[in-house]
Amino acid sequence: MNSGVSRSGPLPEGAIDVAVVGGGVVGAAVARELAGRESGGRALSVALVEARADVGDGTSKANTAILHTGFDATPGTLESRLVRRGYELLGEYAGRAGIPVERTGAVLVAWTGEELAALPGLADKAVKNGYRECEVVGADEVYRMVPALGPGALGGLTVPGESIICPWTTTLAFATEALARGARVLLNTRVESVQRGGGEEGDEETVLLTSRGPLRARWVVNAAGLGSDAVDGLFGHERFTVTPRRGELLVFDKMARPLANRIVLPVPSSRGKGVLISPTIYGNVMLGPTAEDLRDRTDTSTSEEGFAFLVDKGLALMPALLKEEVTASYAGLRAATEHGDYQVHLDAAQRYLVLGGIRSTGLTSSMALAEHAAGLLAEAGLVTSVRDDLSEPPRMPNIGEAFPRPYMCGDLIAKDPAYGTVVCFCERVTAGEIRDALASPLPPADIDGLRRRTRAMMGRCQGFFCGAEIAERLARVEES
Repeated sequence: MNSGVSRSGPLPEGAIDVAVVGGGVVGAAVARELAGRESGGRALSVALVEARADVGDGTSKANTAILHTGFDATPGTLESRLVRRGYELLGEYAGRAGIPVERTGAVLVAWTGEELAALPGLADKAVKNGYRECEVVGADEVYRMVPALGPGALGGLTVPGESIICPWTTTLAFATEALARGARVLLNTRVESVQRGGGEEGDEETVLLTSRGPLRARWVVNAAGLGSDAVDGLFGHERFTVTPRRGELLVFDKMARPLANRIVLPVPSSRGKGVLISPTIYGNVMLGPTAEDLRDRTDTSTSEEGFAFLVDKGLALMPALLKEEVTASYAGLRAATEHGDYQVHLDAAQRYLVLGGIRSTGLTSSMALAEHAAGLLAEAGLVTSVRDDLSEPPRMPNIGEAFPRPYMCGDLIAKDPAYGTVVCFCERVTAGEIRDALASPLPPADIDGLRRRTRAMMGRCQGFFCGAEIAERLARVEES
């Protein structure tokens, strides 16, 4: 295992420059950004601190996986600015790191007169957010774009720049590059309390008392997602409350993909953004999400009520879709707060920054949030510059369906026959890909982590045929 990854054992004894709490897509992006900086001619020492056994194992693993243009954000908000900037940054980074992205475009569909009347205002809103490519179109054009839509569409608003992306590979790419830049990734490390003080004179430290012992840090960035308000409370603040908002989704078989070649969005209302239909980077079609506020921050179960709700919506939106096979259902929790914007607060005296209330747009805005965080920390005294010894980001294994996979590459198989040995036949995952994931700088801790790195066991049979062999391969690595 990479020496920078730790799932057990003692934590670093000395003080690190920055501890980033939360190993989701935002925390991983911040760790990558700060690990690429230096202060006073010395590279910053950075630790990414995650309570779970893997990065991206919380909110970041279960979302709608859309790379947003920010056309429908609230103009003038921090979210609007960072989503727009993040769209540019992540779009460019994805190409260099091999993160699969498909530029599918999207269309908002109006089903009622009220929704139809709202479309010009949404187009104007997009312009205020810096996005000028939306166009109001009639019903004929809507059905030309998405022929499988149910009857009754009155018109639509096109959003050509909306795209789909792999959220798993994104988080993993950030964390892997942070490792390559010298950061530590501390997993199974839950922050339980905080102590201020200590360190040399003029260099006060924070001691994070974790489930694995104390961790000393000169600066702390709180990117803890669903737990960001709790961590904020440990520093003595009561600025926002996270309410976990459960979103259930249905995933349809790849045979359904021709029905949805672009993202179909609802016209938002006062009740929320509603249910969408979207292709996925893995070749499936997704229907959802629901929106249910909960108290339990760990409840990612699906429900009979959620299933029935989505079926009813799907029958109205695209009846043909509901004739296709559902291969999976899942639920994710979003970090909703009582505020209408991201909750980003800096306490210079405490050397503490919180990035809270980062909702479903956090995937798109992650790199912009990291850039913004570095700027705020500089204003507070952590003056840094970008290191001049940085290399290109690591090239991530492709798990996107629209791009060449190892089983398709004869030259690759000729060099290494393991890439021609299919283990998971539903998703065509090879022995070589599984081997590479298990030997990667940030290897999976369990079967779910292996799924997110390879797509193994994600297909029609959900691991019925390949599960035993894949579990055996994982067990052999854990025993070695």
